[in-house]
Amino acid sequence: MSELLHHDVLIVGGGLSGLRAAVAVHDAGHDVAVLSKVYPIRSHSGAAQGGVNASLGNHPDGADDSWELHAFDTIKGSDYLADQNRAEILAREAPARVIEMEHWGAYFSRFDDGRIAQRPFGGAGFPRTCYAADRTGHHLLHTLWQQCQKRGIEIYPEWQLTDIVTDAGGARGVVALHVQTGHLQVFSAGVVILAGGGHGRIYGSSTNAYINTGSATAAAYTAGARLEDMEFVQFHPTTLLGTNILISEGVRGEGGLLFNSKGERFMGDYAPSVMELAPRDIVARAIQTEVNEGRGFEGGYVQLDIRHLGADVIKSRLPGIRQIAMDFAGVDPIETPIPVQPAQHYSMGGVSSDENGQTDIEGLLAVGECSCVSVHGSNRLGGNSLLETLVFGKRAGDHAVSLLETGRGDADAAALADALARRERSIRDLSDRKSGERQAVIRREMQEVMTDDVGVYREEAGLARAVSALAALKERYRGVTLDSAGSRLNYDLIDALELGGMLELAHITALGALARTESRGSHWRTDHPARDDERWMKHTMATRDASGAPELAYDDVIVTTYEPMERKY
Repeated sequence: MSELLHHDVLIVGGGLSGLRAAVAVHDAGHDVAVLSKVYPIRSHSGAAQGGVNASLGNHPDGADDSWELHAFDTIKGSDYLADQNRAEILAREAPARVIEMEHWGAYFSRFDDGRIAQRPFGGAGFPRTCYAADRTGHHLLHTLWQQCQKRGIEIYPEWQLTDIVTDAGGARGVVALHVQTGHLQVFSAGVVILAGGGHGRIYGSSTNAYINTGSATAAAYTAGARLEDMEFVQFHPTTLLGTNILISEGVRGEGGLLFNSKGERFMGDYAPSVMELAPRDIVARAIQTEVNEGRGFEGGYVQLDIRHLGADVIKSRLPGIRQIAMDFAGVDPIETPIPVQPAQHYSMGGVSSDENGQTDIEGLLAVGECSCVSVHGSNRLGGNSLLETLVFGKRAGDHAVSLLETGRGDADAAALADALARRERSIRDLSDRKSGERQAVIRREMQEVMTDDVGVYREEAGLARAVSALAALKERYRGVTLDSAGSRLNYDLIDALELGGMLELAHITALGALARTESRGSHWRTDHPARDDERWMKHTMATRDASGAPELAYDDVIVTTYEPMERKY
């Protein structure tokens, strides 16, 4: 076995969740390292545009805001599937985390009096979304990266996670592939924190980066952790026609209006009290309905109009959106409406974890989009994802420290060596295979199935078709072959390795959607259009059975203060 690399805490993922956890562990006096599949400032956290929520009360219309109202909006927005104690933690700790980022140098937009600017967002009772123009995630990510550099935290960039190593004492480390050299390495750790991001690339039409394959989520599932609420997939209502690049909810927060091909501001038919600032699931279904019923523009889109805001507002508050529209759609939103359509955007489901990131596996924590705490339930409010990374990133780091200080014992050296040997054999077998299908063919078919049959609108026949097709693709994957036999920068190999996990996540998503015979939040069954609290006020839990096939079970939702009621806007 190659030289063993050890850290007290090893964090898999270099986005906001992982970096915030790393700072917490370091500041408590423990050795911590971050293993990331890309250089950390290329993490997908940097693509978040619109803002981060906190009840600061800085906006003139937000003076009466409070963390309790933020928690209620989050729970209502989740269609009452969020675990309420954890949504309360998210809202209560939000102001401290946002102000902390400000003190660390985050470049927030400001009101004239110097306070952090806040804008309205969908599903929020007050303007509580703090922002840095329309590049909020970018600024927060660079701020945390600078804090990690200041502290000298060790970073392993361009390492691909392949396996989580466990023994009788739980998680003991990981096996990872160095992208540049093809070298396989075992990293041992007292605690492993997964912060690997979402799995949006199981869909063909997505705002997500190519790296968002869910490799950390799939590795946790393979290691025995439960996956929670995977059927709940957020489709962002406004992505750029053709490319599906995100067009921030901040555009509507600044006053952007949606129009169909008849020139109608159609959101009055779907959410008359809040119009364009309804939660994302409602706006996405509204746009899809307009298109499906023939009121969209040719090509399947509607228009997002901000011309009335004026050039000065657009250039100062939405400069990135303007540049995206000009570069990728050939339209200047100062003069022309932006063509938008729904696309997959965010994974509410993930590795089941508590408010401290603890999973079912001792010594294994999960945080950020790869986890399911669950604070988002069946639908996430805009501005709560960046907040989740900061609040629960810190809590996961703090919990990792407490686990170290109560004693984790020594890892089984044989388990580490066996895990490395198994992965070496699997890669050798894959590389030696002389015939079979290319991974790209299977990947495209998976993405088409998910986009066509597990999308904004769902029904039994399509979901059953998806479950069957994905099971068949999993069988075909067993014979996948490579085009490239080299070891250095072999992205064909990396894509092939990731595809196995992506197929598992897609299959579980379709299975959960088929089983859940109700409509709730982002999961909308045309054959079961009502929410059914009596049968379905519960979380879907997926595990591997003895044969390795996915098996579903259910846990109760945690209800504290807010009794479920009809969700109206």
